[in-house]
Amino acid sequence: MTSTDSGSTPTAPDAAAATAPDAAAATAPDAAADAAPAAAPAKAPAKDPWDLPDVSGLVVGVLGGTGDQGRGLAYRLALAGQKVIIGSRAAERAETAATELGNGIEGADNAECARRSDVIIVAVPWDGHAKTLESLRAELAGKLVIDCVNPLGFDKKGAYALKPEEGSAAEQAALLLPDSRVTAAFHHLSAVLLQDPSVERIDTDVLVLGEARADTDLVQALASRIPGMRGIFAGRLRNAHQVESLVANLISVNRRYKAHAGLRVTDV
Repeated sequence: MTSTDSGSTPTAPDAAAATAPDAAAATAPDAAADAAPAAAPAKAPAKDPWDLPDVSGLVVGVLGGTGDQGRGLAYRLALAGQKVIIGSRAAERAETAATELGNGIEGADNAECARRSDVIIVAVPWDGHAKTLESLRAELAGKLVIDCVNPLGFDKKGAYALKPEEGSAAEQAALLLPDSRVTAAFHHLSAVLLQDPSVERIDTDVLVLGEARADTDLVQALASRIPGMRGIFAGRLRNAHQVESLVANLISVNRRYKAHAGLRVTDV
């Protein structure tokens, strides 16, 4: 039934005039609102790569700390104020080396060194690498491990890189220590410069590799405690082989130029 209460029925033009603007006014803003894309969530600001953690309170253990590289790293880190424990298969050897190096360094057997340390640097000879880590799997569980071992061979032509079955020393460590947080760093340092007390600065960069940014940031921070040194992130452990291998080239540089060569990364 058609209502007659309002009088005559509007004509078509009147109806169009009455309804079109109202319909447009009612629907256009709603349609526009529906069509407008949702605002994208604000992106978190990029983390400053030089915003590194405070590592001054961490205890650093050095497995193979009686060898040249291990002694040098222990000495430099202790000199920078880090608490350092040298590890060796024989506690007496570690204690003797610690006494010689001074700066509050302690000596212990490898297992005790691993248990008491927050961060453990592996600086053992390549031929004893796997055996040492296998024997310390329990003590190293949950710890941050920094592997600085370089698998090298030597012949009449000089030093050359070996290719471990696992890909690199660091990747071997990661497989042998599934419950540890394995990183790789400190490969390209001169043991001569590290141990020389007359050298105040070690002007070199340390390439740091690992799977978790929190771990590599910590290692970078540790390297940067040594005056002149910078820790630079250089990728994941799958890239460790070429970093370890570069030591063979540096040995050739040192022999030709009678130097103690290191690395610097430019524009960083």
